[in-house]
Amino acid sequence: MPDRLRRHLRPAFAALALLLMLPAVAQEPAPVRVTTPEPARFGERFSLTGSLTAERDADLSPRVDGLVAALRVDAGERVEAGQILLELDATLAGHALARARAASAEAAARVAEAQRLLDEAARAGNALPATQLATREAELRLAEANLAAVREAEREQAELLARHRLPAPFAGVIAERRVDEGEWVTRGTPVLRLVAPAPVRLDLRAPQERYAELTDAVEVRVFPDAAPGEPLPARIEARVPVTDAGARTFLLRLRVEDPAGRLLPGMSARAEFALPASEPALAVPRDALLRQPDGGYSLFVVEGEGASGVARQRSVRVLRDQGAMVAVGEGIAAGERVVVRGNEALRDGQAVRVEGP
Repeated sequence: MPDRLRRHLRPAFAALALLLMLPAVAQEPAPVRVTTPEPARFGERFSLTGSLTAERDADLSPRVDGLVAALRVDAGERVEAGQILLELDATLAGHALARARAASAEAAARVAEAQRLLDEAARAGNALPATQLATREAELRLAEANLAAVREAEREQAELLARHRLPAPFAGVIAERRVDEGEWVTRGTPVLRLVAPAPVRLDLRAPQERYAELTDAVEVRVFPDAAPGEPLPARIEARVPVTDAGARTFLLRLRVEDPAGRLLPGMSARAEFALPASEPALAVPRDALLRQPDGGYSLFVVEGEGASGVARQRSVRVLRDQGAMVAVGEGIAAGERVVVRGNEALRDGQAVRVEGP
């Protein structure tokens, strides 16, 4: 090494040696706040989105073929159960009923005449042969049987006439009108769509893995997209155990409690499910968790007594969360002090000072 370079480096080596000879300065304990974990009594929460449907939604069709003579409602109108919605031209049916009533009156007159003749024969006593009395009794029975048949035909024609009018099977709203006056309609062809706005149900497609978990004991809340605010209580009404082969899902139907009548069929809504706890765990604040490079979580616990201690880093397994709390399945024990403030810059084994309550 040249003498000139040696002269320049000599002061630097001397300073380094002096620093190595100085005693190490004690590091100040890091201030932290801690909490004690408690048993986690909440279970897993997850959400599904679906559509609201009406409990009653019917495509109404006429009960006979015919020409639309009168259309009593239009789309958007509210109707009551039994209200007449549509009438078909019933001219021919009316004539048929009139003929049936005339035949019924004729048959009734024949019964009355047969009864008169039988009463007359009975009053004559032995003046008439016994065979003639029996004949009149048989004629009365035949007349009564004919009257019964004719009256049944009259009732049939009355029913056919009534079927030219389409009544509402339940109270609701006309969602769609598909015909106009003057059109010819046939049985089985939908002419009106009637929907009962309440009560409503929420239909969801739930993953097949959740089928066994979604029982009547599960707490459910519904958050309508079109009516933000307080969630609405709901309950599981049906689980259809037939999966969609393509999506591996099954139909889950919820009954939503909507006393204010804010929900309408066709709206979208989100259902939040709170499952009961499936395994024991300890609840800690979310602020206690630190994200690890591998995607896992860790936290710090304070070892020692009193206000002084040593921070120890623990890897934990997060099971579920609820609000600001998370349930940890392993990594900590009940009664340990978990760091919730000041943990961002801590190192494993670092001295700490517990502050606050």
